[in-house]
Amino acid sequence: MSGDKRQINHRPSEEHLLSQEVPGIEMTSSAGDRSLEQNASTIIAQALGHGDSASKNQSRVQEQYTDNEDRRGLQRLDSEGAALGSETTHERPIYKVYKRRWFGLIQLVLLNIVVSWDWLTYAPVTNTTATFFETDPTTINWLSTAFQFAYLVASPFTLYTLHHSGPRLSIITASILIFVGNWLRYAAMRIQPASFALAMVAQIIIGLAQPFVLSAPTRYSDLWFSPRGRVSATAVASLANPFGGALGQLIDPFLVNVPSDIPNLTLYVAIISSVATIPSFFIPAKPPTPVAPSSMHLRPPIMKQVSLLIHSVNFWLLFLPFTVYVGVFNSLSSLLVQFLTPYNFSETESGIAGALLIVVGLVAAAITSPIIDRSKRYLLLIKALVPVIALSYLAFIWAPPSYSIVAPYLICSVLGAASFSLIPVALEWLVEVNWPVGPEVGSVICWAGGQALGGIFILISDALGEGSNASPPYNMHKALIFQAVVAMSVVPCALAIGWLGSGVQNRRLEFDKGSGDGSDGIETAGT
Repeated sequence: MSGDKRQINHRPSEEHLLSQEVPGIEMTSSAGDRSLEQNASTIIAQALGHGDSASKNQSRVQEQYTDNEDRRGLQRLDSEGAALGSETTHERPIYKVYKRRWFGLIQLVLLNIVVSWDWLTYAPVTNTTATFFETDPTTINWLSTAFQFAYLVASPFTLYTLHHSGPRLSIITASILIFVGNWLRYAAMRIQPASFALAMVAQIIIGLAQPFVLSAPTRYSDLWFSPRGRVSATAVASLANPFGGALGQLIDPFLVNVPSDIPNLTLYVAIISSVATIPSFFIPAKPPTPVAPSSMHLRPPIMKQVSLLIHSVNFWLLFLPFTVYVGVFNSLSSLLVQFLTPYNFSETESGIAGALLIVVGLVAAAITSPIIDRSKRYLLLIKALVPVIALSYLAFIWAPPSYSIVAPYLICSVLGAASFSLIPVALEWLVEVNWPVGPEVGSVICWAGGQALGGIFILISDALGEGSNASPPYNMHKALIFQAVVAMSVVPCALAIGWLGSGVQNRRLEFDKGSGDGSDGIETAGT
């Protein structure tokens, strides 16, 4: 070649080769396999021309992340501060985050807002909706219950889609289901007489959409965001879901004064939901280059990942409180009107309580998530928040009978702040300690469990409701006691994390920093 041109040989780095599965070699943590990996490391290092210096350089790797899309992105530097990739060493990958990542994140936020609003469209106006359909509130509760059970049906398809095709196809699938379900639901209102059966079918279709967007944030943040921004990204997208519920709790009672307003409410929600689905078809599938080493690490097959999770003690210790609290929270959100109205509170006051439950939670999560992104003190916050959530449900037993709206407002605010701060931290912690299990696997399983328990808790709470002869009539005091008992029962699980099973290690973070060897991530926790 001419003297003014230089050909750069982009050969794969040693640690990149070691991060791939080698046919015929099962990735485990046994001593024999570690010895085999060390021998493979030596052979690959020699093939790349690094010799003994390769392992030394690898141990001295330092990560840097920026939001710039040029070469000031994440760079791997040697101990003397010079970029690896000079004439004496081969080029290391440059990891960058891209501004376009915000487009997909905003779309996830929009879809989570509308799908949750769709879920709770009729919950804040249960009694009025029951009059419109000429039925009872228990029947109307099935619109919320069936929605949550639909999550279970769609969960396996969500997991497959996120694992094989990524967040984009998942988002598009959800958008189509949301669009179809909303307009079928509106058609059910305009039929004379109004068809509750068609409304139920439409509600189930929308429910099938929810896992495709509610389980996607951890997968999206892993694909598009650097380690220092993943918790915040997951928080923004995940907590948009209950924010949609807050909008429904706050706005719907003001739009519905008489039963004949129900079709117009359904129309307004359908229009908003339809508009929110349009950008889904224009989001990029993945970044041009990986944002971190863990983003391009080859993961085991889905069933292997599921097997790793179910054998992890740490996973179960957090799975139980997470799913129970999601279930109780969903039950509370769906039945809040029925909890409060027997004590002379109006549907509007109940809606405001539901809005406080969520809005205060969003503000709290906006504060805690960036702090955890920087400190990585996941477990400390988890163990602090779980008891607060349980005590809030316990205190709520006496809130409606106080006949003062201040008590429900105050307790809902504290409960929302603790619950919303916990969700993104718990989801990201599960990814960290179970890596390289994909972020979508734990997310889908946890959310599916929470949705299933939510539906079950609604049915149980509805069955515990009193009749017309009670004092006050139709009160649900026993249901409040039930949810408090359930919430308190899982507190020991969260407090036992780190004491039972294996130790706690942020595996993905250590791999991204260069201190993980890739093989440790396959080790089954708790064995």
